[in-house]
Amino acid sequence: MFFQKVLGMFSNDLAIDLGTANTLVYLKNRGIICDEPSVVVLRSDNKRPVAVGMEAKLMLGKTPSNIVTIRPLKDGVIADFDATEEMLKYFIAKAHNRKSFVSPRVIIGVPSGITQVERRAVKDAAHSSGAREVYLIEEPMAAAIGVGLPVGEPSGNMIVDIGGGTTDVAVISLDGIVYSKAVRVGGDKMDEAIIAYMKRKYNLMIGERTAEHIKVAVGSAYPTADKAEPIEVKGRDLISGIPKAINITEDEIREALQESVGLILDTIKVTLENTPPELAADIVDRGIVLAGGGALLRGLDILIREQTGVPVILPDDPLTAVVRGCGMMLDKLDLLRKVAIATN
Repeated sequence: MFFQKVLGMFSNDLAIDLGTANTLVYLKNRGIICDEPSVVVLRSDNKRPVAVGMEAKLMLGKTPSNIVTIRPLKDGVIADFDATEEMLKYFIAKAHNRKSFVSPRVIIGVPSGITQVERRAVKDAAHSSGAREVYLIEEPMAAAIGVGLPVGEPSGNMIVDIGGGTTDVAVISLDGIVYSKAVRVGGDKMDEAIIAYMKRKYNLMIGERTAEHIKVAVGSAYPTADKAEPIEVKGRDLISGIPKAINITEDEIREALQESVGLILDTIKVTLENTPPELAADIVDRGIVLAGGGALLRGLDILIREQTGVPVILPDDPLTAVVRGCGMMLDKLDLLRKVAIATN
């Protein structure tokens, strides 16, 4: 115990948004110091890490047979425990300038719908990576704190956190989640929908990185005034087997994303239907706040507003909302103990 306290004196506490697509790390007193893809590249013979994060993502789809590329988290939960542990070790060491003896307190944002077993897996992976204390906060709560919503007041705050693997919708009041619903649809499912659309319509096989590039460049949920220019997409022709290039428009990608966006909309509507009347009245006044990388999909805020009749607010930096909320908890231990979720 004494040894742990001594280690704690030398370590800076961390907040981690352990995302399906990206992992963000917030260092106490310094802010966000790391935003890298949640990807690990391992040697298949001895399971030793070759690369983690940005360097690993560049290798996606380009590795020889003796090297495997792993995305350790799927749908917001740990799919590969060992790879998650390696990834957390890398990020913790990077935050502390590669010092291996540090033992930080770590706060991790997790999806609201994960099971007790999945929570325990996240906590165990963080402890195995060198953390001395681990707290888990539900991502919608962390995102609400991160965007500055008054979560401690007796009023309704609605947050929609669209991540890589999951979309979390929650109504928050008095430092607690009154109602939440999570659906395993996010940025990854949108990428998969684009891959399937290209295969179905053009017999063109494209990779994950290309699909993500298409989504960012011309993806939209609703026709907007600033229509994106068509972009050239390169892939492999499934009939001839020869590489080819085609032009894709915003309208086509909106069609490809229709099902994923529809599921997110349905989750928002179900949450609104299950919100107590007094809190629903507050949400009509205050609006729905979007967070997560998926909130950046063009026209999504307009579509939600049109379908629900409730104002929609897109904060300045929705992508970092969860990690900023977790980071704020590092200085507010009383609030942290109120909002942290139990794992026993």
